[in-house]
Amino acid sequence: MKTLLQLFVFTFFIFSLKAQETIKDTTKIWTKKGNMSLLLSQSAYNKQWLGGGTSNVAGNFNLNYDFNYKKGNVVWDNKFILAYGLSKIKGNERTAKTDDRIELNSLWGKNSTIKNWYYSMYFNFKSQMDTGLDKNDVKISHFFSPAYFQFGPGILYKRDNNLSVNIAPAAGKLILVHKHFTDLGSSFGVLQGDNSRFELGASISTYYKVSPITNVSIENILNLYSNYLEDPQNVDINYQMNVVMKINKYLSANINMQTIYDDNAIKAFQVREIFGLGVNYGF
Repeated sequence: MKTLLQLFVFTFFIFSLKAQETIKDTTKIWTKKGNMSLLLSQSAYNKQWLGGGTSNVAGNFNLNYDFNYKKGNVVWDNKFILAYGLSKIKGNERTAKTDDRIELNSLWGKNSTIKNWYYSMYFNFKSQMDTGLDKNDVKISHFFSPAYFQFGPGILYKRDNNLSVNIAPAAGKLILVHKHFTDLGSSFGVLQGDNSRFELGASISTYYKVSPITNVSIENILNLYSNYLEDPQNVDINYQMNVVMKINKYLSANINMQTIYDDNAIKAFQVREIFGLGVNYGF
């Protein structure tokens, strides 16, 4: 939990300074907007509590930062996501990791002759910061292992900053993992004895943000990927939904949900969901 609080304080300080900068260019070439939240939860039971339960404490830190460029017929949208969470259950010596993500999405486009359509180039990076353990306390991942990269040219439909769809028919995908995870078998789709896997396929990425009622925003991020080189019918799915329900300037209720399907990693849907009430700061 100490690591989580230190991460929040450091990031809060850095982006608070960034938010205080004045954009001198009155044309507003760059549009910058971000949100940070620290969600804390705690449950406690004494030994006389007949309903059962185990005392625990948990914390989750989230940073979502957009920095978008627009000048003439060129747009360049960037989104940085950082998330980390820990939980501690009474009687368990080990602190469990509940969330751990680093993600960067970058999408460049140049306007075509058709309104709202652009020739595009996209880049996506995903990894994690901390060591991951399975239920038997065996290390299965750590910083930059695995690391995922996607990139390629395509066409972009962008109505505004709240709705865009990018289609890349020739997109590369690179997976990196440390070799000690593949000594005994495949890991995250990387074959035994290797430390990388390259795929060539098609990608569709969509972004949609809506505010159905006052002080509530719902952000949807969907990425679909089909590998031409192996089982193209097995489409990789990565969907994220981030809901922020503002109570006031500094307090909010947040819901973060992510669903992943990648048959090279595991032939099943992976689902993660976090709900909490905590400190929220927008800039």
